[in-house]
Amino acid sequence: MKLLKFFFRTCRGMVIFTALTALMSGACNAGLIAVVNTVLNHSPSSLKFLAACFVGLTIGKLVTNYVSQVFLVRYAQSAASALRRDLIRKVLGVPLRQLEEIGGPAILVALTDDVFNITQALLAFPIITVNVAILLGGAAYLGWLSWQILLGVGLLIVVGGISYRMLMRSAFQSLNQAREEEDILYGHFRALTEGIKELKLHRNRRAVFLAQHVQQTTEAFAQHNVAAERRFIVAQNWSHLLFYLLVGLILFLLPSMKTISVPTLTGYVITILYLMGPLAGVMSSFSLFGRSSVALQRVEKLGLSLAASPNEDYVPTRTPLEPIQKLELIKVVHSYHHEREDTNFVLGPITISFSPGELVFLVGGNGSGKSTLAKIITGLYFPEGGEIRLNGQRIENQNRDDYRQLFSAVFADFYLFESLLGLNNANLDAQASDYLTQLHLNHKVTVKNGTLSTTSVSQGQRKRLALLTAYLEDRPFYLFDEWASDQDPYFKGVFYTQLLPELKARGKTVLVITHDDKYFHLADRLLKLDYGKLEALTQIDGEGQTTLLQTAG
Repeated sequence: MKLLKFFFRTCRGMVIFTALTALMSGACNAGLIAVVNTVLNHSPSSLKFLAACFVGLTIGKLVTNYVSQVFLVRYAQSAASALRRDLIRKVLGVPLRQLEEIGGPAILVALTDDVFNITQALLAFPIITVNVAILLGGAAYLGWLSWQILLGVGLLIVVGGISYRMLMRSAFQSLNQAREEEDILYGHFRALTEGIKELKLHRNRRAVFLAQHVQQTTEAFAQHNVAAERRFIVAQNWSHLLFYLLVGLILFLLPSMKTISVPTLTGYVITILYLMGPLAGVMSSFSLFGRSSVALQRVEKLGLSLAASPNEDYVPTRTPLEPIQKLELIKVVHSYHHEREDTNFVLGPITISFSPGELVFLVGGNGSGKSTLAKIITGLYFPEGGEIRLNGQRIENQNRDDYRQLFSAVFADFYLFESLLGLNNANLDAQASDYLTQLHLNHKVTVKNGTLSTTSVSQGQRKRLALLTAYLEDRPFYLFDEWASDQDPYFKGVFYTQLLPELKARGKTVLVITHDDKYFHLADRLLKLDYGKLEALTQIDGEGQTTLLQTAG
């Protein structure tokens, strides 16, 4: 029922039109049964009329069948596209922390396999409607031949429907279990593509990954699918058994109960056997519609979970925030709960401020909270306690997206787009070429119409291309998370001694997460985190001498 409601909600007019044309096609098919049976069992005096009927019904069946399927193909693809766009729109509007908790594999499966399964059901809709129409028309013809036969067909439908319901309940449970395994399987796919180097370097890790993770998940996924399909097949064969039982009763029992002419008996049997094909088509669709129903439930569940998260509303006409004069974090707190270890990591409370033309280094050990603090500063994470103020104005949900437009960042897990999306400067290609020269990449990469000629370069060079994008954005606050870790010694020096001072000279606020103590003296301030606590704010003078400014309370 949910699937039908979704079809009517997304393209009601086309579904109704398709259903009507499909029913006409099925009626033509049922009419052909009657014509064939009449020709076989009656005198040839009306052959011309019956031949005309045969031709007309054949043309009507083909035309209506073609129209119903071709028109629905277009609308099925349109519905799939709209569903994907709606999901992507919701994903883009959900806070980063919630997306990380949902997990990339669940979102990826919903956008690919789930939407595909829903589309397949929509494409199969006219075929199922045609088969249903043929069954209804055939039943009506049987009723015209004999109400007793129609009663037998009705009894068969009732018994088949009850047994189908019982079998489908367990089949849907297996499909749901298979769908859960699919999320896990996509997680393994991600581990395969992103961790291929680590897998190749460690034979035992590779063997365990394949034998335990991949094999166990694929086997469980296959077992649940087989269990569901087995029940669908049992239901289909059970319906066939009932039909053959009906044929047997007509052939062997009915003649002993009443006198029936051979032509009439032939008409009964031919009609029932002809209906076996449409019945098989309807029964085989149960598997497809079952998978589509489960997929729709998962998509709706994901959509509801996304909708339940605080939405980061964005109004394009909103007046942009003023440039940074003073950015303050006041007693900011953020926490993580590790369910497996049953421990909490708490960042904060942290109180710091930033000003234009300031170069700040953030240091600390792994797991100290540096990246989390960076995401809070840039507005990607919501602080659970405390507040962020820009020029005295509090940053809240309604102005958070505007606030984020003040930042350009290259994170440690950055993603490099192949084109300079969202940058509409008329001199974009020329500016990009100048920066490519400055970044020593002009011999490998060019920019034409805002598109990079290649991104297939080393990791260090990819980070330079990410830096290129940040430069072209020209925003007041720059954040670099371990940017220099993949650079060679020469370009690492260029980054710290040339690029960062240039940004500072342009009045940019620059925050650099780094471990390169060799260049600490270049910073105006040094922030140090130790397991979520800000140990000290240190002023560094031109000779590399440090002065303690504040100790975390």
